[in-house]
Amino acid sequence: MTRPDAKRKSSVPASRLGRLVGFGLAATELVLGGLVGGLRGTGATGTRGTRGAFLNAGNARRFAERLAHLRGAAMKLGQLLSLEGDDLLPPEFAQALAVLRAGANAMPPAQLARVLAREYGRDWERRFAEFDPEPIAAASIGQVHRARAADGRELAVKIQYPGVARSITSDVDNVAALLRLANLLPVDLDVSGLATEAKRQLRQEADYLLEAKFLERYRALLVDEPGFRVPRVHADLTTRHALAMDYLEGAPLETLAAAGTAQSQRDRVGKQLEHLLFRELFEFRFMQTDPNFANYLYDVRHRDIVLLDFGSAREFSRDFVARYRETCRAILAGDRARVRQGAIAIGYLAPEDSAQRTRAVIDMMMLVCEPLRHRGRYDFAASNLPARVRDLGFELVFRRGLLRAPPPETLFLHRKLVGSFQLCARIGARVDVRGLIKPFLTG
Repeated sequence: MTRPDAKRKSSVPASRLGRLVGFGLAATELVLGGLVGGLRGTGATGTRGTRGAFLNAGNARRFAERLAHLRGAAMKLGQLLSLEGDDLLPPEFAQALAVLRAGANAMPPAQLARVLAREYGRDWERRFAEFDPEPIAAASIGQVHRARAADGRELAVKIQYPGVARSITSDVDNVAALLRLANLLPVDLDVSGLATEAKRQLRQEADYLLEAKFLERYRALLVDEPGFRVPRVHADLTTRHALAMDYLEGAPLETLAAAGTAQSQRDRVGKQLEHLLFRELFEFRFMQTDPNFANYLYDVRHRDIVLLDFGSAREFSRDFVARYRETCRAILAGDRARVRQGAIAIGYLAPEDSAQRTRAVIDMMMLVCEPLRHRGRYDFAASNLPARVRDLGFELVFRRGLLRAPPPETLFLHRKLVGSFQLCARIGARVDVRGLIKPFLTG
């Protein structure tokens, strides 16, 4: 979540009709934008059929703005696509959807008051000594307010937008339909599995009682990990659509990118983040899979990283982690035959796939794992890896048709891996990633 602009307020379409109207407008804008783009010849070079007509910056921006207004699962799916976009979407749309990760408009006061009355009762104000009506953060599913409970506890209260939970299925289906309408997905790309996984995860994120359990579980897992802080849940003020937590002070993690910040400090924080990532996957088998920049704060005084937002937590099976561990071993060894075996085991490849497709998938896997394969400190900020992955993905998906949609169970893991790279790049960290992961690959 990010701090919203106080002037950027808009009601969340909560009814089924209101959201259908929003998607209808998005469809109309895509079609009209495509017609205009086709007439002007502004389509992207190298595209085939009608897809090129839709690939213009204005059309992509309008689509992203429409999803941002809808919020809920529509906006969340746009965020996910912006991270997976290097493999699934043309660059123009992946880049436009990236703005969705910057935050959402806030609810206007009248709508906020109705939501609070629904969750806490008509006399909800009596439960708080103070409740700041201006949110300190706003995202796709809810917004966060600073408050003080009647007994003096300092709180951060996350309030869910109305209508979000019941619109998840239709939102995901409608976004997929819009992408198909605009011919923005490869013709043979089966996204049904990804859509099903997105619905499952988003229903989980919309259940704040479940998030409260995840938050407490994560606090317990990090009891022996210095340098991190996780807020406590306040159960008496937590409901399925409102989550009360400790209010923890901290500056945005990106402040570490400011001139004058010691490189050693940036490297230390990057190392902490990468080490935690590997613990989550290989040791905990339980991961917070939303590495949005605003879900991390930095406590300068205690030199701690504050972790926020645990709605998008994911548990991995022992079998999945074992397959992933073996694949990482093969990648570090540069053993392409074993990487192929791992790709088949995870689901990136099928045993009967052609040599051409096999080579393409392994090439992509080796490329995205460059930080793991690098010996010594990897300079995230100086790396052009995201651009190289984007270019190769576009070539293999849209021009050669050699990559499929990733296995559904990897969707949110990919989000965490991509986001962790972006975090380290943003703060300018240099990390010996190979050295960090190797202890987790033994046994």
